[in-house]
Parts: sequence; C-alpha cells; structure tokens
Amino acid sequence: MYKKIMVPIDLAHLEVLEPSLQAVADLARHYDAEVCYVGVTSSAPGSVARTPEEFTLKLEAFAQERSRVHGQPVCTHTIVSPDPIAGLDDDLIKAIEDVGADLVVMPTHPPKHLDVIMPSHGGKVATHTKASVFLVRPKNS
Repeated sequence: MYKKIMVPIDLAHLEVLEPSLQAVADLARHYDAEVCYVGVTSSAPGSVARTPEEFTLKLEAFAQERSRVHGQPVCTHTIVSPDPIAGLDDDLIKAIEDVGADLVVMPTHPPKHLDVIMPSHGGKVATHTKASVFLVRPKNS
C-alpha cells in the first residue's frame, strides 16, 4: 500500500522522536517501504552542524543507523532554509512531493487551546498534501 514513508527529523531532539521512529520501523517492515528521513537546517551555523553539508552527512549517518534497526532501504533529503522554523510547514509539504512520499509519519503534541492560533505542523501538512499523514503523540499524553 505504501512505498515511500517520509519522516521529518530534528537531529537536535531525537529523544522526542522515538515513538515516531518506532512506528516508522514497524510500518516500513509491514509495507516493505523505503523510509526517507527529511531534515531542515539553516545555512548559518547551528547546534547540530556548522554547515548544510555537515548537516547532510549527519542526517545520512542517522538514516543508515535507522536502516540497521528496521532493515528497510533509506534515503535522506536535506532542506536548507533561511528560517527553518518559519518555513517548516511549507518546506515539509514541498519535500513530500520532492521525495515522492505517499505516507508521512511525524510526531505531534496533544491538542492545546493555542492550536487555534498556531496549528500543529502535522495538521497543516495533512491538509495540504495528497499523502497520508500519520501523527504520533507522545506516550505520556
């Protein structure tokens, strides 16, 4: 049913992604799907990498490590953005098309009153793409 699963990755906060990563591993094995890890970085030095090239190398290393966990083929896609936070939703929506994903798995937070003012990234991605979107909430919510 699914051939390519896209997973947005924040290399600076991998610990909060673990439930999503487990779901991706299970889905990739079940559907025999390729997993594409997508990361957004700035052209300015950051906490994860000094350059976009260094960021790409770290993202690729992460993807290969995850491939050993779930045994499925992987790819990576780095997005270099002047403002990774402000443009995140649009960058992810474009990446879905760029990588040819038919399923997106991403973490989300429990619903809050602020969602009326600032909707979740997953909600916007789900309403602006043809791909299916699987949102994974943290276990303690």
